Amino acid sequence: MARQGSGAMLASGGLGFPPQNLARVVVWEWLNEHGRWRPYSAAVCHHIENVLKEDARGSVVLGQVDVQLAPYVIDLQSMHQFRQDTGTMRPVRRNFYDPSSAPGKGIVWEWENDNNSWTPYDMDICITIQNAYEKQHPWLDLSSLGFCYLIYFSSMSQMNRQTQRKRRLRRRMDLAYPLTIGSIPKSQSWPVGSSTGTPCSCPQCLLVNSTRAASNAILASQRRKLYPGAVRQSSTFAGGTLWPAGTGTPAVVAGGAAKGEGLRVAGAGFGPGQGVPSAALPGLNNLNRPGTQRGAGLGARATVPPGVPALPVKNLNGTGPVHPALAGMTGILMCAAGLPVCLTRAPKPILHPPPVSKSDIKPVPGVNGICRKTKKKQLKKSKTPEDVVRRYIQKVKNPPDEDCTICMERLVTSSGYEGVLSPRGIKPELVGKLGKCGHMYHLLCLLAMYNNGNKDGSLQCPTCKAIYGEKTGTQPPGKMEFHLIPHSLPGYTDSKTIRIVYDIPTGIQGPEHPNPGKKFTARGFPRHCYLPDNEKGRKVLKLLIVAWDRRLIFTIGTSNTTGESDTVVWNEIHHKTEFGSNLTGHGYPDPNYLDNVLAELLAQGVSEATLKD
Repeated sequence: MARQGSGAMLASGGLGFPPQNLARVVVWEWLNEHGRWRPYSAAVCHHIENVLKEDARGSVVLGQVDVQLAPYVIDLQSMHQFRQDTGTMRPVRRNFYDPSSAPGKGIVWEWENDNNSWTPYDMDICITIQNAYEKQHPWLDLSSLGFCYLIYFSSMSQMNRQTQRKRRLRRRMDLAYPLTIGSIPKSQSWPVGSSTGTPCSCPQCLLVNSTRAASNAILASQRRKLYPGAVRQSSTFAGGTLWPAGTGTPAVVAGGAAKGEGLRVAGAGFGPGQGVPSAALPGLNNLNRPGTQRGAGLGARATVPPGVPALPVKNLNGTGPVHPALAGMTGILMCAAGLPVCLTRAPKPILHPPPVSKSDIKPVPGVNGICRKTKKKQLKKSKTPEDVVRRYIQKVKNPPDEDCTICMERLVTSSGYEGVLSPRGIKPELVGKLGKCGHMYHLLCLLAMYNNGNKDGSLQCPTCKAIYGEKTGTQPPGKMEFHLIPHSLPGYTDSKTIRIVYDIPTGIQGPEHPNPGKKFTARGFPRHCYLPDNEKGRKVLKLLIVAWDRRLIFTIGTSNTTGESDTVVWNEIHHKTEFGSNLTGHGYPDPNYLDNVLAELLAQGVSEATLKD
């Protein structure tokens, strides 16, 4: 049974459309690398729906409605999003929600990311937040959705339950998502309007059309080589088919093809000029069918008689005669023509370098040692929480009449934690100003924030994130190794590579962890990470060593990838774990990575000034 407020995949006659006369809001979503469905904006969804009504087997050029999505095309036949400049393909789906939910009202909930821009929540989370907001709940726990966050509506903030880090969130009004009722008109031939009217002349459509022509030329050339006596192929999809008489509709081998093969063709025989029967057009029936069912359908079509040659579209790894982007576009265009198609294999990330002998492993120049170990955290017998708070603030006698952003009460009134905490020497009406940044809070609120954190003798301003003292984390015991290997990263061909190896064993959680005394897991260790061996790369390594010593690299929490709780997870300092590729976004080339990780380290209080101390 679906959770209240979540989207439901409705099915009617296998088409995935809402039942007749039942109105539903349509949200198109794409699957990211973490297995989460991310919604397109309302404007993009309206655009997709408009194309879908005209041609359910066509292609949707997203750049026509959102310039930031210029490289992307959605193929409605295969229900995949295709990126033209890289050849990356991702599944898409058409999901339905109640018209009274957040997308039906045009309400969008967003959180502030590290670049100070706003990121929308997944649609099911957005709907859950809006439902709680409408019911005037003071806070919302997202644990039931697999996320370790608390939402506070009074302060419009999101807090990580493990790290206590807060981010701002906002609720804004946008265009309402499209409403649909009943079924959608039958599809037309692709491309839309090819038989009448003037074709679109925007750069995106010109690129699609030119790629289509190039793809046809390649396919026709290869077929002429394979079948010298065959009928000459048409250069467009209109009229004749791409295949000579008797060869039939292409079927595709997925996964089990020999290395280097891409698309195998076989079929039942349709001559030039003949229309493909509706039974051979899977696209319409694939629309909104669950991925497992679509996969089963492809498997059923994958039986190919022996001896059928393969077309020269390789496995999207760039080694074949056809560029990966053109190979992907060829698949999209074949789908649009009503020809069942599937790419043979998804590219695999290159996680590790070639084997390196021990004699080739060298210390990193300018960095002392090759290994750092951390043991069980020893709780410091430091000053009391009251003393820590007093150390970093200056008392304000006449505070301004504005909100304390911790308790959201006015600074001229008592703290919202009055009666909750009873510290010695701190009255609920006292207000203090942090020394560096000057932001003002109730002293009692700062005390509550400190008691709810790591209690390591440091404070972090909840407004600007300025750190007072030396921030430490809750990383469990482990080992960090670092050395130089004689291989180069993509984008840094003139440099060797710094390899970092983190190894943390399973253990028992301490008093600073979410569930003291309970066992925690450590999946995927040892973890290998990579930096270029240049001046900036060595600087990042030195700062990562400081962050490791301060226990800031990892923490214990809930994995965003697997949903497992009480496990070792990364702690907001990104690492590159792909050596020779960047298929998951965790590899090279990435010209901005070193600057980005320096900024992340700075946000944790680890800066170049640390190296001079």
